[in-house]
Amino acid sequence: MALAARWGRLPLTRRLTLLFTTAAALVVLGLGALFLVEIERHFVELDRMVLQDKQHLIEEVLRNAGSVDDARQRLGEALSYHHDLYALVQDGQGAVVFRSEGFTPAMRGEKNLGASQDQAFGVLRHGDVRFHTLVFKAVPGYAGTPLGVWIAADTQHHTQFLDGLRRSLALYVLGAIALCGLLSWLAARQGLAPLRDMKSRAAKVTGQRLGERMPVQAVPVEMADLAQELNRMLDRLQQDFQRLTDFSSDLAHELRTPISNLLTQTQVALTSRRDAATYRDILASNAEEFERLARMVSDMLLLAKTERGVDLPHKERFSARQDAQALLDFYEAVAEEKRIRLHLEGDGEVEGDRLMFRRAVSNLLSNALRHTPGDGDVAIHIASTPQAITVAVENTGADIDPKLLPRLFDRFYRADPSRAHPDSDGSGLGLAITRAIAEAHGGRVTATSGHGLTCFALEFPRERIGAPN
Repeated sequence: MALAARWGRLPLTRRLTLLFTTAAALVVLGLGALFLVEIERHFVELDRMVLQDKQHLIEEVLRNAGSVDDARQRLGEALSYHHDLYALVQDGQGAVVFRSEGFTPAMRGEKNLGASQDQAFGVLRHGDVRFHTLVFKAVPGYAGTPLGVWIAADTQHHTQFLDGLRRSLALYVLGAIALCGLLSWLAARQGLAPLRDMKSRAAKVTGQRLGERMPVQAVPVEMADLAQELNRMLDRLQQDFQRLTDFSSDLAHELRTPISNLLTQTQVALTSRRDAATYRDILASNAEEFERLARMVSDMLLLAKTERGVDLPHKERFSARQDAQALLDFYEAVAEEKRIRLHLEGDGEVEGDRLMFRRAVSNLLSNALRHTPGDGDVAIHIASTPQAITVAVENTGADIDPKLLPRLFDRFYRADPSRAHPDSDGSGLGLAITRAIAEAHGGRVTATSGHGLTCFALEFPRERIGAPN
């Protein structure tokens, strides 16, 4: 575990360098070992061929010999020019027919031919010297009984060559590993250069500098997806940060008016003594400002809960028409006062939080009644499809500039002055709350305006209702 943790904390450049160097070392060492094994095998085959060649020579000499002395003389002449080669010829009783100079009995080893064997190739060590041996039988020309022949080739010159080759290969392997390590480090460092560039760019991102983006086109394909995702994350952060900045500014602006009113009225009341009725009027005015502040705080808490992605508190299946009719009944007095006709059509079942649904539709109805002129119409249309339930609140009146439609659902945003009503007690959060409720149900809200009709449509999907966005 400690080794794994230490390996996991290694810098990526060092980790890649170690992996590449280890792989290169294994490949070089494997090739060197294979080369040495093949060379040694080749020398063994060469010695086998040499010994077999000498076997043919000895068989030829013995076949042409007329006697033991003639055989000894002929073998001496034939083998005297072959250095590092030793031979021993014996008859069936073990008497020596020929022995090479320098031959010792201990060099013979334990190789003996069986009755059915013609020859046997082997390896013998005598002290520090290694021999390749060949044992065979040969029939002399002067007798019908075969002689036993043992010949050995000294492999010292092969050993010296292999020792020198091993030293050269060791130096080459060390140099190759060092070179591979250096090249691996350079390759890993160069390959990770785009990551360092992305790191330096990310380090420049601050609250005042959110415009930095990752170089998507300048990085390898394997890192392009990461760069794109980081850019999308920075886009979201920039949008959220801008929204938060605007919200802070708007909130300060909205709170300034009621607090200023409260402070002014209180200071005026304290400047001189007044009667009880005047104090009651001042306190009533202050109570209205406090109620406005309380509604604003309540709305902000609701927005924070819905936009944070919390689950819906109370899910149930209910009729959208029944709740819409209850809201129309509630606003009927206001509509009659402004001579506005109310309409309701369609039906459908919504699965979600009933109180939040009523809050969203109530915000749209209140907004529609506020901006509908006298003798106008306000209608609620409920449409049901296999995919979603749509609740649209439509009212007659002045059109909204298409450029302003995307911003209607921003916090504290108010449309053009022609639609602003100074007598309204709204805080500019109604449509923002409506959007947050729709998104909390996994749906959305849209706005269209034209030809004297303005329509706000709430869409509640039938599948996975209540999933946070």
